[in-house]
Order: sequence, then C-alpha cells, then structure tokens
Amino acid sequence: MNFQQLIKQDEVQTSRVFAVKVDDFSNLIESIQKKLWQYSQYRSIPQELGKGKSVQDYSLYSSSQLLLFKDRVVVPNDPKIQPRSFRKHHDSPLAEHPGQEQTLKLVKWDFQWSGMTQFFKDYVSSCKQCSRNKKFEILKPLLIPNGPWISLSMEFITKPPLSNSFDSILVIVDRFSKMEVFIPKMSSINSLDLAHLLIKNIFSKHGLPSSIFSDRGSCFASSFLTNCEP
Repeated sequence: MNFQQLIKQDEVQTSRVFAVKVDDFSNLIESIQKKLWQYSQYRSIPQELGKGKSVQDYSLYSSSQLLLFKDRVVVPNDPKIQPRSFRKHHDSPLAEHPGQEQTLKLVKWDFQWSGMTQFFKDYVSSCKQCSRNKKFEILKPLLIPNGPWISLSMEFITKPPLSNSFDSILVIVDRFSKMEVFIPKMSSINSLDLAHLLIKNIFSKHGLPSSIFSDRGSCFASSFLTNCEP
C-alpha cells in the first residue's frame, strides 16, 4: 500500500504494521503541498514536466500536484512537517519505536527529503523510549591472565580530599594477584604524564604489561601505551 492508495481512502486502514488515520495523512499531504512550492529548487520541476521534458527520477502526481521522487512524496525542508511524516512509523503505540534503521526503511517507502538519514539518526538517538528499548550485548568476563603484572586495570578516583595539591588518585590493579597501587595525581593529567607515572611506579618494577583496561576506554589506554614505547 502506498500514499496514492491512502489518499483515496475515507476510513481508518491498517498499513503494514501500524494504523493510519486518513484524516491525519491527508492533512500531512496538504501541508506538504503548501510548503514545497515555496522552495525554488522544486518550482521549476512541474514546468519542465508540463512541457513534456524528462526530469531525472521526478514525476508529478496530477490529482494532487504532489512532487514525487522515485514514486515517493518529496517532503520540504521544514522542521514541523518532517517529523509528522514518520511519527506513525516510530512514535505511535503500534510502531513500538523500532529504532533508526527500521524507521528509516518504513518512511522511505513513502517519503523522500535531502538529509533524512542524518535526521533520523539525530531523532532516534535523542528518543528516551528507544534508549530503553535498545538491545545490549551480553557482557563477557575478562579472561584470567597467566601471571602477575601481565594484565592491568586502571581506574581514576576524582575529587577526594586535597592532599599536597593532588586532587585525584590513579588506582592500578594487577588482574592476576589483585595487588593494588595508589598514585596521587592531578585530574588534568594527559596521556604523556600518565605514561611517565606508570613507567616510574609500575613498569620499572614489574615490566611492561600485555594489556591495560581503563575506565576511560581503550583509546585512552592505547594513547598512553604509545608514549611508553621506547
């Protein structure tokens, strides 16, 4: 079922997996008709088509003067109209917030506008319901290392009571023996300064580990390990 069939209907119909009120759809189409022709890049297309000229991938739905792109309704760059074109695919109770990819797939059956992929990415990423529905991968425990000081974990404790001008603590844990080392530091420390601290307090005594896990992410760990290389 496409938009052309929906325009002709006078009652509530079920389209794919959601219910659509024809009145709502008709109001949306009317808003698109009024707004689209205010944009100069579209106004010349009906004139060219009326002269019998071919405009690549564009056509005109004559009964309603809707501009189509590959048989999809062209939606103007209007922040009020664009969200209305996909609410039934995303926000309605029957749509159940299917996420960015599925919502975009459904909307692309009927509508088209420039930048719609980024539009959906921004909209869905800010949707609280989608965040609650997001499927997370099963967490897997880290493998136990084969010996001491081969694999370390690193954590930053911030805002403890000030001591000798230090405002945070770097905690290093040997994942094999669970031995902990506490190093006072400044919260403004960068990866190069961190490398110097680890060389002085850990690597000079136990050697360079094969892996380090940080609460600031693998990219941060990788950055300071590069600074540790000779």
